Amino acid sequence: MSPADRSTSLTRRTAVAGLVAGGLGAAMLAGCGKAARDPRTVVIGASPSGVPFSYVDPFSNRLTGAMVDIAGMLAARLGLVPEFRIVPFAALIPSLTTGRIDLIAAAMLRTPAREALVGFSSPVFAYAGGLVLRADHPGRFADLAALRGMRVGAQIGTRFVDQVHDAGVEQVMTYQGLGDMLRDCVHGRIDAVYGDEPILRTILRVGPRWPLRLVGEFRSPGKEPLCLIGRKDAALIARIDGVLDGPGRRDLAPILHHWRLDEGEGQA
Repeated sequence: MSPADRSTSLTRRTAVAGLVAGGLGAAMLAGCGKAARDPRTVVIGASPSGVPFSYVDPFSNRLTGAMVDIAGMLAARLGLVPEFRIVPFAALIPSLTTGRIDLIAAAMLRTPAREALVGFSSPVFAYAGGLVLRADHPGRFADLAALRGMRVGAQIGTRFVDQVHDAGVEQVMTYQGLGDMLRDCVHGRIDAVYGDEPILRTILRVGPRWPLRLVGEFRSPGKEPLCLIGRKDAALIARIDGVLDGPGRRDLAPILHHWRLDEGEGQA
């Protein structure tokens, strides 16, 4: 059975659970330290709130998602035993650099600041930013420049904050997560949400029934590569690239299809 076949299907209940799972990640991380383990084991950290890339399935209380499945597939091809740990998004890189985990499998995009700290594999997926407005908000919004004069939410630590600023938007409100942004947009505290298009699309499809819309005519400045992330001084990333440069890349397509990531603005 393939990783995609074993995956949890997204439902409204699983998506809502993913939006509120950050506290669980902090609690799980508190009990995780460095300890002797089987050298065949690779400890993989993933965020609990990044549907459909990584999130906690409320039925099993386990991590699932596209990046979790991809990491599991790659570990199996390398003859390694994956051990997944729930780690809050902001703690992923510190957990990696201090040796608590060996690999990050989450919706964490490549940035120059991160490249100075950690190593990135070859891309396993690429996607653009998506724009969300209230369903009753009039007008067409083809690009970020159309948001000038509006209050726009973007997630801290992402390329999307820089892209909004570069487009000349002055009122940029930063948030820890997309869920808080979407709630504030519903209640009129901000006018628009700009962030990971696949995550926004998934939340609006199977999450809370908010009066929001993903803007179909919008085009972001470009797509960003999504990779597995490891320590800069470790050989694991080179081994992963060896798999991705060979037949292992064919295993990505069924996983992406299962999580409906072959729709919208994403591509492998």
